[in-house]
Amino acid sequence: MKLIVGLGNPGAKYARNRHNIGFMAVDRIAEDHGFSPWKAKHQGLVSEGRFGSDRVILLKPETFMNLSGQSVQAAMRFYKIDPADVIVLHDEIDLAPAKVKCKTGGGHAGHNGLRSIHAHIGPDYDRVRLGVGHPGHKDAVPGYVLRDFAKADENWLDDVLRGISDGAPELASGNTSKFMNAVAMRVSPPRSGTGTKKPAKPATAEKTPAQPKPQAVPLTAEPDTRSSLQKLVERFK
Repeated sequence: MKLIVGLGNPGAKYARNRHNIGFMAVDRIAEDHGFSPWKAKHQGLVSEGRFGSDRVILLKPETFMNLSGQSVQAAMRFYKIDPADVIVLHDEIDLAPAKVKCKTGGGHAGHNGLRSIHAHIGPDYDRVRLGVGHPGHKDAVPGYVLRDFAKADENWLDDVLRGISDGAPELASGNTSKFMNAVAMRVSPPRSGTGTKKPAKPATAEKTPAQPKPQAVPLTAEPDTRSSLQKLVERFK
């Protein structure tokens, strides 16, 4: 059994925030794969389903980001899940928009949701880092992640969420490379050759070699049989 956690803040006010991309990702998985309706449990919202024989629990903590670990720990206790079977999807400002990376263990890098999870279950869980870009200065980070995605982000965001949903069965089975391939197929699909061939020249009839023009045959006069006297007379007529 796997517990897949999407991080975010509850309520319509935060629904489209960059900080809520984890919520968006598990919502897409639940919708695309026919999981159960969301129910309030374990200080969050839970949806259950299967990928083949693998049972999967989706969790959206409703404790607000800074207390996410409370909900994750409660769900783990109820389902008897170890940290190694927990996968957390979260926003990552240190990755460019549309970039996705997987990681196991390590620090929380100042992310308040991860900080809370570390405090409750330790660092030994899997993460899917979803790039949202950086505002350029650390003081601007809180306002940046708590603002909605811009309209210009909608296309790549939709591609990333669809890719995560496509690869969710592989993610749950532990096949990270196939999961990443599924994301890449949405974000950067292979393109057919862009070179364009020049149109073939239309076939033309074979030219017949020019035939030499017939040489004009000079006309030759018949031999003049007149006498000198006749010629003279003809001249004075």
